[in-house]
Amino acid sequence: MTLREEIERRRTFAIISHPDAGKTTLTEKLLLFGGAIHVAGAVKSNKIKKGATSDFMEIERQRGISVATSVMGFEYGGCKINILDTPGHQDFAEDTYRTLTAVDSVIIVIDGAKGVETQTRKLMEVCRMRKTPVMVFINKLDRPCKDPFDLLDEVESELKIKVRPLAFPISDGPTFKGVYNLYENNLSLFTSDERQTASGHVEVTLNSPELDGYIRPFTTRLREDLDLVEGVYEPFEREAYLRGELAPVFFGSAINNFGVRELLECFIRIAPSPRPSRTEQREIDPYEEKMTGFIFKIHANMDPNHRDRIAFMKICSGRFERGRNYLHVPSGKSMKFSSPTAFMAEKKSVIDEAFPGDIVGLHDTGNFKIGDTFTEGEKLKFTGIPSFSPELFRYIENGDPQKFKQLAKGIDQLMDEGVAQLFTSKMNGRKIIGTVGALQFEVIQYRLEHEYNAICKWEPIQIYKACWIQSDNQAQLEDFRKRKYNSLALDKHGREVFLADTSYALAMAQEKFPDIRFYFTSEF
Repeated sequence: MTLREEIERRRTFAIISHPDAGKTTLTEKLLLFGGAIHVAGAVKSNKIKKGATSDFMEIERQRGISVATSVMGFEYGGCKINILDTPGHQDFAEDTYRTLTAVDSVIIVIDGAKGVETQTRKLMEVCRMRKTPVMVFINKLDRPCKDPFDLLDEVESELKIKVRPLAFPISDGPTFKGVYNLYENNLSLFTSDERQTASGHVEVTLNSPELDGYIRPFTTRLREDLDLVEGVYEPFEREAYLRGELAPVFFGSAINNFGVRELLECFIRIAPSPRPSRTEQREIDPYEEKMTGFIFKIHANMDPNHRDRIAFMKICSGRFERGRNYLHVPSGKSMKFSSPTAFMAEKKSVIDEAFPGDIVGLHDTGNFKIGDTFTEGEKLKFTGIPSFSPELFRYIENGDPQKFKQLAKGIDQLMDEGVAQLFTSKMNGRKIIGTVGALQFEVIQYRLEHEYNAICKWEPIQIYKACWIQSDNQAQLEDFRKRKYNSLALDKHGREVFLADTSYALAMAQEKFPDIRFYFTSEF
């Protein structure tokens, strides 16, 4: 295949939602249709001890939630599909925000009973900022749900995007019969009792005499609903979807395999192949001959037996080849990778080449950080991969004096993942961890103990906000350093950070030192 053909058959997208809307279950079912797995693991079921394919960290299996983005690739219908399953919990939002920089489109999952929830709104803001095309999957129709038209109105008003249903449900809850596919004008009814596999659907058209036999007593209502859809919503326009102005909507029940095939079939037809990426220097077109890519995530201990770190690199242009030299722009060094990997959550396989849209795992010994760029020689820096200012802070202390080295190594590696940030106080050298959510502290403590054999203790500290500081007025900067010595720290990369203990202290500092710039994300 030519480079152009390889790029055009790629679909890289993230699945995002509020916690518990069924995002990980939908991921499982998409993998099932793609033949990547043969039986789905029920995420929270105690009967099936497998756990979800995408939740591979021990703590994720115990809690039944996703705490890290996982990457899965499979082939379907002639397309190479890369799914990034993101954490829904707001305490892990930063991982999700960064993941959205590496995808070309997004599927938002909404719980049909609860409608649009807080976290969904926040994530939609990020998609809108980046003009990312969005599809909506309204899930859990096997349970009593809100009226489909009310749900469509809610999506429009809450997510501030026009919608167009491309599938429509036939009833909900115990009487749920299936979905009518408006994109292909046929009806999918699932008669299979074996709900963990993707088999058993029948297709009939709207005017077919057998229809009544399948969906009685909902035949008349379905026809009326579909007339209303055609009357109220404008015809689907792919260009508006690609501009991020229109969201196609699908209904279904991921756990029971209803409506998932319709979503996948339509997705591979309308979703965009890799799009241009922005760097500080210029726009990168995916069809350029030369390879460029950036690291959007680092995961320590993908395999706890080997203590390995994997950097996730999104290929933005050209062809990535195993064993070939590439420039690591921040260090200026040339590097080659003997075993770059493709992912199926924690399962990895070595690949010889990758194309724009693919996510490649690079073994990392501690040289890489989030946002690093690889090229064939050109000095580029990709933009829009932020680290947000943390909102919660605690001192981290060693719980076992004999494990000092293990703790230092563990903190160092986990902070590189970007899940939390490390600050070292200038006054007393104590280490402070800052996160965007309280659950992160539990995750860090758990992973230090189980992956690094180190015990940590947390101590409270009063900090309102961490902000990075810079100034061209050297005298004012020195004065600030003397007056605020007790509140200054260094981040992991040696940059100066002001740890304001109250909102008042921050406001006064900004007022009294007008020549100092205070930054609330690390991208400056």
